Amino acid sequence: MGVSKTDFVRGLQCPKMLWLDSHRPELKIIPEEVQRRLDAGNEFGDEAMGIFGEYRETTCYRPDGRLDFAQMIARTQEWLKEGIPVVCEAAFSYRGNYCAADILRKNGEVYDLYEVKNAPVPRREFLLDLGFQSFLIGQRGVLLGRRFLILNGEKSAETAQEGGGAGGDEGGSLCIKKDEDAEKLGDRVEVNGRIYRIADETAAARRLEKTAGKNLWRLAKIKGKDAPEPGILPGEQCESPYRCWYYDFCHGEEGGGKA
Repeated sequence: MGVSKTDFVRGLQCPKMLWLDSHRPELKIIPEEVQRRLDAGNEFGDEAMGIFGEYRETTCYRPDGRLDFAQMIARTQEWLKEGIPVVCEAAFSYRGNYCAADILRKNGEVYDLYEVKNAPVPRREFLLDLGFQSFLIGQRGVLLGRRFLILNGEKSAETAQEGGGAGGDEGGSLCIKKDEDAEKLGDRVEVNGRIYRIADETAAARRLEKTAGKNLWRLAKIKGKDAPEPGILPGEQCESPYRCWYYDFCHGEEGGGKA
């Protein structure tokens, strides 16, 4: 069974978390405040699609309401072949593993990769996500240029701390008037009243491509239908970098009890 970028990051935090996602998802408990942050993150990502002006989004659904991954992948291939300047939710599959890049933006003969995160500063799990996408897209033969994180330029260090993140400077803000101005404005831009920070994480993403290559097949096996439950006791991974949605299960008698 293939691995998505979410699977990859969660599996590196704890293999048992990934196993539970695949085999016993009914055990997860998502607190209301966490769900609100997830919803806010989705809204932030939707708004960020227009940061570089006009774009095409691959997202489409099957009649039953599920995402149509095959059609999204086909649209991506078609639009990249056409040289569409900005493609959102650009979808790729490599040996059953899958990712949808938030934004691919044409830059000469290559495409730059942008991952959107509703947080004020880069964090390691964001870079792992970016590295996974960089690896997978590269395996499909797409020439990537730079790799970026698009962050929330309005969030404070305190807000990030509440969301499980790290602190960051507040800094100033700049206004982006049109697409070609983006590179001249530094790492903070404003679009439609929303302030973003664009961080160039090319070097980190390239380093973490190796992490993706080394761990992809191991994590895919954990998702397999007959994969045994990993014998992992509760520990620091239960709350770092995020509190696990299976925390109550794993700290109970059935899940292995306290470490």
